[in-house]
Amino acid sequence: MTAHDDVRSPQATSPVSDDPHQWLEEVTGDAALSWVRAHNEPTVAELTTSERFRELEAATLATLDTDDRIPYARRRGEYLYNFWRDAANPRGLWRRTTFDSYVTDSPEWDVLIDVDELARAEDENWVWAGATVLRPEYERALISLSRGGADASVVREFDIPSRTWVDGGFALPENKSSVGWIDRDTVYVGTDFGEQPDGHGSLTDSGYPRVVKRWTRGTPLEDAVTVFAGEPGDVSVHAVYDDTPGYERHFIGRATDFFNSLDYELRDGEPELLDVPTDASAGVRKNWLLVMTRSPWEVNGTTHAPGTLLAFDYEAYRTGDRGATILFTPDAHTSLVDYAYTRSHLILVLLHDVHTRVEVRELGSWTVVDMPGLPDLATVSVLDTDPDESNEVFWSATSFTDPPSLLHGESGRAPRVIKHSPSFFDSETVTAEQHFATSDDGTQVPYFVVRRRDVSSGPTLLYGYGGFENSLTPGYLAVAGQSWIERGGIYVIANIRGGGEYGPSWHTQAQKAGRHKVYEDFAAVARALVDTGLTTPEQLGAQGGSNGGLLMGVMLTRYPELFGALVCQVPLIDMKRYHLLLAGASWMAEYGDPDDPEQWEFMKPFSPYQNIEAGVAYPAILVTTSTRDDRVHPGHARKLVARLEETGHDVLYYENIEGGHGGAADNKQAAFKSALAYEFLWRTIGNS
Repeated sequence: MTAHDDVRSPQATSPVSDDPHQWLEEVTGDAALSWVRAHNEPTVAELTTSERFRELEAATLATLDTDDRIPYARRRGEYLYNFWRDAANPRGLWRRTTFDSYVTDSPEWDVLIDVDELARAEDENWVWAGATVLRPEYERALISLSRGGADASVVREFDIPSRTWVDGGFALPENKSSVGWIDRDTVYVGTDFGEQPDGHGSLTDSGYPRVVKRWTRGTPLEDAVTVFAGEPGDVSVHAVYDDTPGYERHFIGRATDFFNSLDYELRDGEPELLDVPTDASAGVRKNWLLVMTRSPWEVNGTTHAPGTLLAFDYEAYRTGDRGATILFTPDAHTSLVDYAYTRSHLILVLLHDVHTRVEVRELGSWTVVDMPGLPDLATVSVLDTDPDESNEVFWSATSFTDPPSLLHGESGRAPRVIKHSPSFFDSETVTAEQHFATSDDGTQVPYFVVRRRDVSSGPTLLYGYGGFENSLTPGYLAVAGQSWIERGGIYVIANIRGGGEYGPSWHTQAQKAGRHKVYEDFAAVARALVDTGLTTPEQLGAQGGSNGGLLMGVMLTRYPELFGALVCQVPLIDMKRYHLLLAGASWMAEYGDPDDPEQWEFMKPFSPYQNIEAGVAYPAILVTTSTRDDRVHPGHARKLVARLEETGHDVLYYENIEGGHGGAADNKQAAFKSALAYEFLWRTIGNS
C-alpha cells in the first residue's frame, strides 16, 4: 500500500470496541471524508464571510508571496541554489545563481525545475520535498517530490547541466525513503523493499526504513545489496558516505527510539560500533569526534553534565583513548543549541536565557577566536558553510521586531549584511519583553510578551510547543505581527519544559512520567498573564500544533477555566492509540507506551480523547488538520471533534485535503488556514 492510494496506517483498522469514532481513522474512506466535508462547510461559512477575514487572508498571502523576502540559498560549488515560491509560482522553482549576482538587488536566476510546470505536465499534485546533489561535480541530483505535501515522496534522478530527468536513472516510488550519494553510479537507499530474508518487512513499526542497501546504477532495486538491517521496533536506519577528501568513510545510524541511536562506521563492509552513550549526539569530522551529552557521562573519572560538548581524537578513541577536550559546559542559564564547521573553525551557537550567543574556536587547538560584527539582542543562526572549501559562513539574524537579515563573511571575521527581509508591521510601535512564571514545582519558566507599546492589556494569544527538545527562540513575527499584534492583540511565547531552551535536561525531565511538567508550565504562564493584569481568562487564547496540538488538547480538558479560546492544529489527541497510527510509534520515547499498564497510568490524565466530559464549560475551540498529513494521523483531530460533539460541546473544524504535516501545500492554503485561526480568535477572545 502506498500513501498515494491511502495514507492510513495499516494498524488503524484494528477493532477497539469502546471507541465509537475509530472509523474516522480511515483517512480516505468515503464515510470519513463525507464527515470531513460536512464539518468543513459550516466552519468556512462562519469564519470566512467578514471583511476582516478577507483582509487577514490577503495580507498573509502577500507576506508569503512577496518578492522582497530573502531568497535563502545554499552553496554547492560555484553556484548558490534556492527553492522559491511566489504568487506566479505557487508550487515553486528550484533555481541557482552566482554569488556576485546573488548579492545584487535583482539576481539573475537560472531555473532548473519548475514544479508548477511539472505538476501540470504530469497531472500530479507535486510539492517540492528537497534535492540531494552529488559532490564535488554538482551535476546530478536526487529530487524528492511529495503528493500533496505528505512526508512520503517519490525520488528521481536529475541531470543539472541538461535540465533533464535521467533516463533509466535512480528512481524510487512513493515512500518514506532515505537515499544518498556514494558516487555517480552508487547510492545508499532505504525504502520499502518488501519482506526480507530475516522474515521481517523492510520498514520499522514507525514506517521508516529498517534496512539500508547499496544500489548500483543500471541494476534493479531488488538486486541492491544489504549493508545493514535494524529491528522492526527501531525508528529508522540510514547510511551516509562522508566524502571529506582524505577522510572518506561510510557510517550507519540506527535510531532505536526517538532519542537514542547506535552509530557505526563501516570498515571493510563490517559495522564497527562507535562507543558513545546512545542518547548523545556524536559526529566525526576529519579526525575529530565531537560528542554532546544528553545525560551525565563519566569519562576518565570525570562526570560531564547533560549538554556538555567534548572533542576527542577519533582514531585514538577507536583504540580506547578517552582523552577529551571540553568545548562547552552548560550552566543554569546557558545551553548549546548548534555547532557548525568551517575549514578552520568550529562555531558554537549558544542560548543564554533564550538569547543567542556565538563562540568560535580554532580547529584542533580549540582556542577561542574573536567573532566580531554579529548583532546583539538577536537570534543568530548558521545557515550554511562548506568546510571542505573555505571559512565562508552565511548567517541569519532576527528578533521579534526585526525582520530577518542575511549576513555573509568568514568565521572569525565580521560579516556584512547582504540581504534584508521587508518589514510587515511598524516595529517602532512594538515592544518585546521577557518575563518568568513560577511553575507548580517552583521552576522559573521564561516567556516573551510582544505587544504594541500603547497596549497594556487585552486579547492575548499564548503559543507553546513543549516537546522533543525544540527551542522557541525570538524570531520575526511577520504574520502574527500583521494579523494580531498590529491590530491590538498581545502575543506571548512560552518556553516551557519539553523544549531545549536550557539544554537536554529542560527536555528530559518532561519525558514520559514527567510529562505533567509541560502542562503545568504552560498553565503557570497562563495564570501569570492574568495575575499581572495583562489579560483575563475570557480574553486569553492559546495556539499550538502537532505536539503543541496535544498541549492544546490538555489545556482544553484539564485547564479549561484558564482560557477563552483554543486553536488546536494537526494535533495528537488519542494517546491510547497514537503509537498505532502512522509515525506514532517513533514517539514512544517522548510520551510512553500506552500498552504498558504502568505507563498508561501516567499517560491517561494527559490523553485528551479519554478525558473529554459532558457538562464541563470548555473554551471555544477551532481544530484544524490535513488529510495528507502522514506524520500525525488526521484521525486524532477528527476524533477530538466527534467526542466533543458527542458530549454536547460546540467545536469548529477544518481539514485541508492536502498540505502534509504543515497543514498547507502552498502559500494560498497557508494564508487561508492562518486567516481562519486569527478570525476565530478575534471573534472569541477579541470580542469582535
